[in-house]
Amino acid sequence: MKYDYIIIGAGIVGLATALALTRKQPSAGICIIEKEPGEARHQSGRNSGVIHSGIYYKPGSFKALFARSGSKSMVRFCKEQHIPHEICGKVIVATSQDELPRLEMLYRRGIENGVQVKKLTPGQVAEREPHVSCLGGILVPEAGIVDYAVVAARYLEMVREHGAGILFNSEVTGITESASSIVVETRGGPVQGSVLVNCGGLQSDRIARMAGLVPEGRIIPFRGEYYDVVPERKHLVKHLIYPVPNPDFPFLGVHFTRMIDGQVHAGPNAVLSLKREGYRRSQVSLRDLCDTLSFLSFWQLAFKHGREGAGEVMRSLIKKRFMDSLQKMIPDIQPDDVHLSQQAGIRAQMLGNDGRLVDDFLILRSRKSIHVCNAPSPAATASLEIGNQVADWAIAHFNGNPKT
Repeated sequence: MKYDYIIIGAGIVGLATALALTRKQPSAGICIIEKEPGEARHQSGRNSGVIHSGIYYKPGSFKALFARSGSKSMVRFCKEQHIPHEICGKVIVATSQDELPRLEMLYRRGIENGVQVKKLTPGQVAEREPHVSCLGGILVPEAGIVDYAVVAARYLEMVREHGAGILFNSEVTGITESASSIVVETRGGPVQGSVLVNCGGLQSDRIARMAGLVPEGRIIPFRGEYYDVVPERKHLVKHLIYPVPNPDFPFLGVHFTRMIDGQVHAGPNAVLSLKREGYRRSQVSLRDLCDTLSFLSFWQLAFKHGREGAGEVMRSLIKKRFMDSLQKMIPDIQPDDVHLSQQAGIRAQMLGNDGRLVDDFLILRSRKSIHVCNAPSPAATASLEIGNQVADWAIAHFNGNPKT
């Protein structure tokens, strides 16, 4: 059988793309290929569950545009499908004098991106989060929480209802493109189609290379580790509490997140993972490690952010260092109030050949294929928007107009 569309990856972006295709072309033949035994086994099911507003991202970027519209479409979808969610809002707080100018810049970026934001005095922050100590803050009322694994599962149910097929336990081993079709080799046999969409997450750059593309970068896996706040101390966190991001380091910093199930997570840090899908510190892949260490840009990044990177490693190895970050925002929290979570995540982050982390979503296109090669946070929030855009491109490819 020859499918119209083959989608690699049953994460939230791949499933959202399949959902968009079923809506735009109900009669199309769609096959989703996934190497795991179920959906959302990596980034999509291992994140903080935040519905992002788009405040952080460069104005005009895919991240800013898709997060802004995606937060609305995600909430609308959850309401329509009766998926538990909550628009609880979050505060971003400055805890030192040097953070105040950065807080002001973040506030202005929020305004530029069309995000509802409000400046808060320390007293106003305390009204929302009584245990937070700060010099000032920003309220982002549109931020919310949801379980993205539940969202992804509903996407899958809907695409199956529309007749799409899915092949689990089917790792991709090769891709061959001809004038008339594209063939994806898997552990379970070949799958033939007209258009390929690669939503392979942590493996997306390798899949793109199988298809003959040469991404100008490489996926470098960063593991995010969390601590869980013990039940009797969850009252210390009412909603979502974030620090002001460090402009010299490309991650948001350790924050407090109340999950949709009532748990409270503290984290994540950001440490280099020795395996692309290594959720425990002890997991090592020689192939993945060699891919990282042999990449010149990795050493450029390590040199540039060596101090910050060392701090992240120390937070990973020494609980007190992690606690220091938490106590900057909530002084009352104590080491016995948190324990290391079994839930860790890996950020599928592309590092460019120029030594800089790719800041925006990166989507590459060839004659018969589309490759989502960099889709870290806020991709879950923006999944419906990304899926709609990728589906439009896929349809253009199917119709012989790949440049549309």
